[in-house]
Amino acid sequence: MSEAKAPQPAVGYLRVWDIVGDRKRGIEPLIPVSRTTWWNGVKEGKYPKPVKLSERITVWKRADIMGLLESVGGEA
Repeated sequence: MSEAKAPQPAVGYLRVWDIVGDRKRGIEPLIPVSRTTWWNGVKEGKYPKPVKLSERITVWKRADIMGLLESVGGEA
């Protein structure tokens, strides 16, 4: 039996590990690519632009990531 996932809020921000996953934190990826591939895609304009909250904190708008997932049919 699989565990039911809690519904995700429609608004908010995601950190990089929320997007590409993090085994140490037990977070499954929304987009199954490496961090390097993710950052290269951001630089190339393939993935949404990030928002800098501080010098060391970068996030993405949840709506932008959900839109990306919808546009590619759930696979990036």
